[in-house]
Amino acid sequence: MKTFDYARADSVADATRAGGRFIAGGTNLLDLMKLQVETPEKLVDISRLDLNTIEEREDGGLTIGALVPNSDLAADPRVIARYEVLSRALLAGASGQLRNKATTGGNLLQRTRCYYFYDTAAGCNKRQPGSGCEAIGGFNRIHAILGTSDQCIATHPGDMPVAMRALDAVIVTQKPDGDKRRVPIGDFYRLPGDTPHVENVLEAGELITHVELPAPTGGRHLYRKVRDRASYAFALFSVAAVVTVEDGLITKAALAFGGVAHMPWRNPAVEAALVGKAPSDDTFNAAADALLDGAKGFGTNDFKIPLARRTLIASLREVTQ
Repeated sequence: MKTFDYARADSVADATRAGGRFIAGGTNLLDLMKLQVETPEKLVDISRLDLNTIEEREDGGLTIGALVPNSDLAADPRVIARYEVLSRALLAGASGQLRNKATTGGNLLQRTRCYYFYDTAAGCNKRQPGSGCEAIGGFNRIHAILGTSDQCIATHPGDMPVAMRALDAVIVTQKPDGDKRRVPIGDFYRLPGDTPHVENVLEAGELITHVELPAPTGGRHLYRKVRDRASYAFALFSVAAVVTVEDGLITKAALAFGGVAHMPWRNPAVEAALVGKAPSDDTFNAAADALLDGAKGFGTNDFKIPLARRTLIASLREVTQ
């Protein structure tokens, strides 16, 4: 790990103007620094800021501080009762020790677990733009099948953001000039394109302060994660689903997917294939067709395409019972 300057922020305004890399729990950043994947010259400690509460919203939703630990968020009775898919996703995300340290804001910003991104001797356009993507043509078992480019096929590793994508969460930020903005999570992440190192829409010095969850919509909630082992492994494929069935028809559906793209993935065509239809394998297969339209494997991750179909169909059977 290279040397760096350290400063502790006393306020959000101080943090945004401090000119360094934000650190709170550090569960991802410190690993990257130890491997010299990231070498920030300055760390700005935001862990003491007053951003660690969960508050009721007038519309029946919740406002979650960016520093709320994953463990606290997963265990909050309001989250369990109203946003079960989020609690389930958080509990599937990591070990208990990591959940105690990892924060809501940091979880949104965690970086890919691509083997080549972590290996500083390998070509990786995300780590070093213009150096190539060795995952293409290499060992790419965990890599993306949707939204890829010829510059990068990495996946977003998160579980919590997948559930938040299904819940239409809004990310609240503050810029160094004091301006605040609210960014729907569907607009927050960027596909790799020609700039895979630009992963989201945050500007220099902009800090995530809160996440807003809209009022719950009812329905049944499910989070299913397929991984290589039951404890602390990243998703090969995951489904976050909130589905309502009334009078034998699917009336509402919100689905998001992990392990398949550069961002938590959501395709309105999947939901359109479900709403207004009776739950059946024909309906579920149509939804899987919509999800996998344009999907592309790169060799050792070809299995993800049939895996995604089977997992989605099984998940829809369960959530519509």
